[in-house]
Amino acid sequence: MKLNENISAIRARVKLSIKDDIPAEIISFTGLVDDKEHIAIVFNSADKQQKSPLVRVHSECLTGDLFHSSRCDCGEQLDESINIMKNNGGVILYLRQEGRGIGLYNKLDAYLFQEQGIDTYEANRKLGFNDDDRNYDDAINMLKALNVSSVHLLTNNPLKIEAIGKEIIIESIQNTKTYLKKDNKNYLLAKYELSDHQLEASLI
Repeated sequence: MKLNENISAIRARVKLSIKDDIPAEIISFTGLVDDKEHIAIVFNSADKQQKSPLVRVHSECLTGDLFHSSRCDCGEQLDESINIMKNNGGVILYLRQEGRGIGLYNKLDAYLFQEQGIDTYEANRKLGFNDDDRNYDDAINMLKALNVSSVHLLTNNPLKIEAIGKEIIIESIQNTKTYLKKDNKNYLLAKYELSDHQLEASLI
């Protein structure tokens, strides 16, 4: 685990959601290991007020988060996280790891393979990548920079639990809901059957 001890953070107050009614702070960092522009979004000063805040480690998905693509469930998971933290406080670590770490253009290339009936992981392999090329070292570094040493983790992904749990105490796991849409059934099935995501099987 790489750890840069010289991480600094800058906070900016914002209001989020389409109604501009959810107060939060967006925090930028310098000194992260991979030098990407990851951010933390903190609700209700959770990193200062809660011993073990609710934390969502969310990887950037331009197509899902911004355009609400029918091909995934990323935007819905992000919206759910914001709505939960609006009332209860929490921290979203927004990581710039598009397409499970392969980048936006490669993710779009993977879509073409998926249209041929290939699952999302095999599509990555056909492009020469691993099933999941994300790294969570900087997520841990960001939590440590915020003086967060234990969390309640909001995720369905066992890889995130394993990675974060190496350095941060996980008090509990809270799953996000399962969001079945017109075009994402095979995507959800692959996550459920091939990588043990904790999804509601009855819905897919």
